[in-house]
Amino acid sequence: MKNSLILFVVFISLAAFADTNAVPGGGATPALTPTVKYPWESSVSAGLTLTRGNSDTTMFTADFLTQRKTPVDEYRIGLGGGYGDQDSKQTVNFYKAFGQWNHLFSERFYAYTRVEGLRDIIADLDYRLSIGPGVGYYLLKQTNTTLAMEVGTEFEAQDLGGQDQVFDTVRLAERFEHKFNAHARLWESAEIFPQVDKFDNYVVNVEIGVETSLTKSFSLKTFLDDSYANRPAPDKLKNDAKLIAAIAYKF
Repeated sequence: MKNSLILFVVFISLAAFADTNAVPGGGATPALTPTVKYPWESSVSAGLTLTRGNSDTTMFTADFLTQRKTPVDEYRIGLGGGYGDQDSKQTVNFYKAFGQWNHLFSERFYAYTRVEGLRDIIADLDYRLSIGPGVGYYLLKQTNTTLAMEVGTEFEAQDLGGQDQVFDTVRLAERFEHKFNAHARLWESAEIFPQVDKFDNYVVNVEIGVETSLTKSFSLKTFLDDSYANRPAPDKLKNDAKLIAAIAYKF
């Protein structure tokens, strides 16, 4: 009903405007309104680290990110993965994907739906799939700086250490980004997922990084990706941190 009322008001306004611009002989000059476009902004990045000599290590990472923002909707989709070994022994082997849709009810308040998947061979995580709704609010929403807080619930299914588990979690998250200028930006995000009925079973993800432009299309990204699982798979460490440097291409 609300959308129908808005469309009706827009139609009446355009009709009145066209009538005031009528030309003699019954003709009318059409009102031309420029079409506002909200394109998808995408980037793909890849990083490679090699050492030879006293140690023989290889690490390769790649990720894809696309996002689109309109006055009422925001979309973010990402894919990523990495592989590494040291002295012929795997040290990194993960794949991840996520998608999030925000629908804004005002300039700052929004509801969201999010889905995320992760597979980490080294952490003995065969898969983790989570999906759920939530709400968010922009504490800061300026041209060069944004800070958003989010809270929601998620349904989570995973195979950790050879054990299938299904449970509900609470999601608490924040996202920050600051653009120093057209060539450099800083971003940071953090989220925690405690199990609803077992709060000591939780995962914390933190990412912080900087990006600087090399050319109009290419940039250098350096970031820290840290994941902490309070209940990891048997014989696995709780914390897993990766420092990544990569070249990104924007299109």
